[in-house]
Amino acid sequence: MIENALHSPENLIPELNIHRRVLLGHSPTPIDALPHLGKELGIEVWAKRDDCNGLAFGGNKVRQLEYYLGPGEQQKADTVLITGALQSNFVRLTAAAACKLGWQAHVQLEERVPSDDTFYRTSGNIFLNNLLGAEISYFPEGEDEAGADNTLDERAEKLKKAGRTPYVIHLGLNSQPLGGLGYVRAAAETWIQIKQSGNEPDFVVIPSGSGLTHAGFLVGARAIGWNVPIIGICVRRDRASQITRINQRAKEIQKMIARPNLIKESDIEISDRVLAPGYGQMNKAVQEAIEKSAHMEALILDPVYSGRTMAGLFDQVRENRIPLGAKVLFVHTGGNPAIFAYQNAITDFK
Repeated sequence: MIENALHSPENLIPELNIHRRVLLGHSPTPIDALPHLGKELGIEVWAKRDDCNGLAFGGNKVRQLEYYLGPGEQQKADTVLITGALQSNFVRLTAAAACKLGWQAHVQLEERVPSDDTFYRTSGNIFLNNLLGAEISYFPEGEDEAGADNTLDERAEKLKKAGRTPYVIHLGLNSQPLGGLGYVRAAAETWIQIKQSGNEPDFVVIPSGSGLTHAGFLVGARAIGWNVPIIGICVRRDRASQITRINQRAKEIQKMIARPNLIKESDIEISDRVLAPGYGQMNKAVQEAIEKSAHMEALILDPVYSGRTMAGLFDQVRENRIPLGAKVLFVHTGGNPAIFAYQNAITDFK
């Protein structure tokens, strides 16, 4: 089975072929050893480098967009609409994908982080959205997923009347989580690489935000019989809320690949110990993780997702939830442009 599996994730999970996918990124992304951080923590650690998957600085949303935009291409869309925080990587990559496909991007930016820092409001992903030619609008709430999606639908109706063919990426819990298929595929891709290298981890540590990266990777791993513990680090919601969200999203993703009952309650492992004071806001643990990763490994992390997830990994080791000597795979989901928007928050944090 391994011999055949080494060719492609679809050999392991053929149900992925049911869903239309557009090719946007470079895969497989590399897995790099992080020996200096590992020595610092008393573990062995590797990074799955989804910050290296091409398309306008890359990141985990490239994989998700390949499945979100497949149906849009099939519908001959010429415009894509999406919503996200001011420094959203998803928004930036949607604008980039639109350029690759010859579409127009309409992006809606939510006021999710209480900051009037000039860098936060003009640099990083916001600068790139403008550079990529996206049309930008603003939504005043940061935690109203349904309201944000409804506003996109209203905008799409206006575009239809103007002769466009819009395609809306809905991100609320009432939407079909097509993006999760990108991380079902990523889990199979990662397993193939691990079998080739022989460095099988004892734990995987992954961000847990909208839930599709975490739930998709979890479903993908269990679909191929890979039972490694997968620890989600909360980047937006508290642990209890996130467990509910991952449970729902995992069930939906299982249904999309016709593999029910893969996930047990015990499979959903989540920590919110480094979340405070909240989404996109700095704390000492995140600052330490960003600085040590840069100094020791030249690994650039952002404060919203990858930096907070590395901080969570540090915490899991220090609290002995990940024991000394363990082998750990850190899923680097990118987000590097946001580092420029947060330079004051990182350097000035006390």
